[in-house]
Amino acid sequence: MALPANLLPDEASPEWMNKADNAWQLTAATLVGLQSIPGLVILYGSMVKGKWAVNSAFMAFYAFAAVLVCWVGWGYRMSFGERLAPFLGKPGVALDEGYLLGQAFLGLFPTATMVFFQGVFAVITLILVAGALLGRMNFRAWMLFVPLWLTCSYTIAAYSIWCSDGWLAKLGVIDFAGGYVIHLSSGVAGFTAAYWVGPRADKDRENFPPNNLILMLAGAGLLWMGWTGFNGGAPFAASSAASLAVLNTHACAATSLLTWLILDSFLLGKPSVVGAVNGMITGLVCITPAAGVVQGWAAILMGVVSGSAPRYTMTVLHDRVGLLRRVDDPMSVLHTHAVAGTLGGILTGFFAVPKLCRLFYMAPGWEKYIGLAYGLQNGTARAGFRQMGLQLLGIGFIVCLNVAVTSSICLLVGLVVPLRLSEGEMQVGDEAIHGERGFALAGDGERFEIARSNSVYGMEYEPPSIVSRSLGDVQMG
Repeated sequence: MALPANLLPDEASPEWMNKADNAWQLTAATLVGLQSIPGLVILYGSMVKGKWAVNSAFMAFYAFAAVLVCWVGWGYRMSFGERLAPFLGKPGVALDEGYLLGQAFLGLFPTATMVFFQGVFAVITLILVAGALLGRMNFRAWMLFVPLWLTCSYTIAAYSIWCSDGWLAKLGVIDFAGGYVIHLSSGVAGFTAAYWVGPRADKDRENFPPNNLILMLAGAGLLWMGWTGFNGGAPFAASSAASLAVLNTHACAATSLLTWLILDSFLLGKPSVVGAVNGMITGLVCITPAAGVVQGWAAILMGVVSGSAPRYTMTVLHDRVGLLRRVDDPMSVLHTHAVAGTLGGILTGFFAVPKLCRLFYMAPGWEKYIGLAYGLQNGTARAGFRQMGLQLLGIGFIVCLNVAVTSSICLLVGLVVPLRLSEGEMQVGDEAIHGERGFALAGDGERFEIARSNSVYGMEYEPPSIVSRSLGDVQMG
């Protein structure tokens, strides 16, 4: 029986390409891109004080463009290309049609599709890092930080864990869609960079309310729905593994949101909208390393953990640990991404189903990818404990990598331009930095001219020793 004309192979549709897989992968990549713009652009622009709306949103907008250019220039091949070291690929451009139209290293679609799909993952990682730096980082320093961090940190993490030649990939670390590479990395890197950049102005740390909760929910909604492509695209096929990953993703996120909301209602006396958004994010992050390799009931349990443990670290432990109090993390990236990503990685090592791991990794044997729960049940406890050890090894590697590399980059950038804004710029916000404002009324949209004679520009600024006020503090307040 002859194939329909639209399924016949031709020069534009070679025999190795699956049109359905290619269509889904491009759709998934677009959904992930929409998480960044407009999703996180809206979320950041609305969750900060009004005077920081433009700067916060634009940090995300800039990162999207800068990362994509660096990605096709050298980042993709350093992350997924020919091996240079056990943790890094050889730099090279991903722009030639002969390379881009060939079959991707995984999946039945062109390399061009893979470059774009992996590129939007790299983009969102840098934008998540920005969440810890809002309200005081010099924009010129951010312009330098983005390509440096992508090149020196993200590529190493991606190659080590996701590339088939990476050392952690060969050992068998499970990171289905980026719990380590994206969320743990961004949380640790953001917190580390926040340490070096220093805190916001005193008034902003003491009072930093969201300027528009309705827009915040709109941005959060885009982030949530975009996770369909985030985790659903990880199998690189329109397959049953993708379907399971999508369902588990939303089940865990919903459970986490409800858990956080219930705890707020009982412990604070009121259901917090900001708290619900935090619960949604921690649920999405926690399930990411496990989405397609755990049962649905495990996703629900992971939602309960991700809706409670990060809430505890954010609202209770944060005030009891000196380092957490001193480092100013406005979007609580450490708690919502690093803590939740760590929990997800550990729980993945416990709940991973050998059969589902086999479907995803196509592993020839069963000596890898055995969750501890199933190892204990099936008499392969040694393999289960090995998997837990590998998950912890992956966490340790990502933490050490990002503390070291992010610190080095901040010190290097600080030699070229100041890492933080002047106190005068921090007092004014958007109009001092960009000459634009986010909420101009009719007849009040004239360009703001900075008075350079303002005496505060000549002041020396010494970071005060006060307690950080992050989203967790806003919620508690």
